[in-house]
Amino acid sequence: MSDQIQFIVEKLNQEPFRKNYNLITFDSLESVQLLQLLSDVLGEIDAKHAVDIREELPEQTAKRMLSLLGILKYKPPGSISDLSAFRQGLVTGSKPVIHPVLHWLLQRTSELKKRAYLARFLVKLEVPAEFLQDDSVADINKQYEELMEAFKNLHKECEQLKTSGLSAAEIRRDITAMEEEKDQLIKRVERLKKRVETVQNHQRMLEIARQLRLEKEREESLAQQKQEQKNQLFHAEQRLQRAQLQLKEMHHAVVDSKPESLMKKLEEEINFNSYLVTEKLPRELESKKNSTYFLQKVVAEPAMTQSDLDVLETKINEVNAQMNQLIEKRMMKYEPIDSKFSMYRQQASIISRKKEAKAEELQAAKEEMSSAERQMLQKTSQAHELEDSDVLNVDEFKHYVNKLRSKSTFYKKKRLEIAEITAEYGILQRTEELLKQRHEALQQQLQAIEDKKGISGYSYTQEELERVSAVKSEMDEMKGQTLDNMSDMVKKLNAMVAEKKASLAPVIKELRQLRQKCQELTQDCDEKKIQYNSCAAGLESNRSALEQEVKGLLEECFQEESNYHYINCMKRNLEIQLQRAKEEMKACVSPDPQERRKAIREQYTRMILEQENLGKKLREKQKVVRESHGPNMKQMKMWQDFEQLMECKRECFLKQQNQSAIGQVIREGGKDRLVL
Repeated sequence: MSDQIQFIVEKLNQEPFRKNYNLITFDSLESVQLLQLLSDVLGEIDAKHAVDIREELPEQTAKRMLSLLGILKYKPPGSISDLSAFRQGLVTGSKPVIHPVLHWLLQRTSELKKRAYLARFLVKLEVPAEFLQDDSVADINKQYEELMEAFKNLHKECEQLKTSGLSAAEIRRDITAMEEEKDQLIKRVERLKKRVETVQNHQRMLEIARQLRLEKEREESLAQQKQEQKNQLFHAEQRLQRAQLQLKEMHHAVVDSKPESLMKKLEEEINFNSYLVTEKLPRELESKKNSTYFLQKVVAEPAMTQSDLDVLETKINEVNAQMNQLIEKRMMKYEPIDSKFSMYRQQASIISRKKEAKAEELQAAKEEMSSAERQMLQKTSQAHELEDSDVLNVDEFKHYVNKLRSKSTFYKKKRLEIAEITAEYGILQRTEELLKQRHEALQQQLQAIEDKKGISGYSYTQEELERVSAVKSEMDEMKGQTLDNMSDMVKKLNAMVAEKKASLAPVIKELRQLRQKCQELTQDCDEKKIQYNSCAAGLESNRSALEQEVKGLLEECFQEESNYHYINCMKRNLEIQLQRAKEEMKACVSPDPQERRKAIREQYTRMILEQENLGKKLREKQKVVRESHGPNMKQMKMWQDFEQLMECKRECFLKQQNQSAIGQVIREGGKDRLVL
């Protein structure tokens, strides 16, 4: 085990991982860090798996890793019956599970890279048979298989070309080029040395330059370590935040809680999960299976016309009418018995519907809470990336948001009130001014008239008397109306009470009897319910135990069958190899030359001799061709020149003939004349 861990640490410290681990730090890694390390190694093998496991759910991480390990054909140590334990250990990040996986991956990284690359193109997609009945789908599938075979052939050719290697001439050319570059570098170094020797204290300056280079390298390594420590600090802060959130949730859950309340919550959660497993999910699964069955049935049938649809609609209507008639007959036949339990059946159906609705609401709320928690973690990580900024925690941020919201609503409300009050104040102020002006004018006019008539102060006294008389009359009218209304109301109430008493007397008698019956029925129902729950619990426990036992036996059976087939295949392969080895030995030892010729060793030696002879002939032929290449090229050049000369003569001859055939110019009397 220590050799295995030491090998893993050595490989991780090398390129391309460069983890700088030792045995102690590697052994002290947590489960999440081990899973991330395994994900990084898988990401080096296949780039699609280079992800951060904190950004995905544990189930998705386990499924992704198991799928790639299955493609890479990894077999966990131990028997196949430990597959469930292997999956569980991979999900939880167990060291006994992850260390062998890392050892196996790091031993054959290059081979697994090639296998992962080929798996992207050679893992065949299984198309169901019902979809292959479509011609277009079948053609596409056939084209896909042909492309896969073409890729196999091209990959084989590429691998053969890679393994063939370079020729001797190319290697010699590369060596000569490298030697020339080496000579140039040596000359350049000598020139630089001669130039530096003229400078004073050149040895000291060279030493300082060497130290500067070493310090720069050290600075780069320190910067890299600083960045790694920052990343580790960031991850540690994230883990601390998650732990603080979990601690707060636990504190909130534990505050003012008792063992009874905790047990009650656990029982409620268990009841909810058992309801989902036993009632809701099987019912949904059954409905999905029925719908898929009907859809497959519809797809398998030929295309239907409008007349077929009309016939089916008429049949459906007839069947519905027959069902309604049968239901009415049954209700008429069993009405007295069913009438007693109809109320309870309705209540039970209503309660079951409410239960389903609440279960769906609870599941949706849980999903929403998990998504909100993921968003909160993302936001906190984004906030931590900002430098020189104080980040509030969750409670402080909630308190700040609530305070800000209350202040904003209070501010808006007060602002509206201020606007309304200012508008109303302006209107009232203007109205008051106008009324004051009118009142002053009227008072002045009235006072002038009273002074003129000699009865000053009469108007004020008259107004007071009228106001007092009006108030008295209003009060008298209100008293009379209230007395009449009260008397009428008392009469009506007495009459209504008498009528209700008369009508409710027989109903109260029936209600008393029904209450007694209801109490008896509820007692019977509770007793039956207790019996049913106890019986159901016993049967459920027996069923689960039997299912687990059957599952274990099936897994053992599959394991033994696979072991049996694997051992048989290995046995056949070994028998065939042994038989071939015996035949080869027999042929080699046999005194008969014909038998010895049939041996594979003799055949290969004969082929090697033939190839060597062929190589000698080809080298001799190459030597002859090289010797005669110069004279042959010179002779070919002479023949090309001769051909060019003859072509030029032919063109001149043809041109001369064309000119003589057209005509000739005859000069007569100092004028030119064309004769054809």
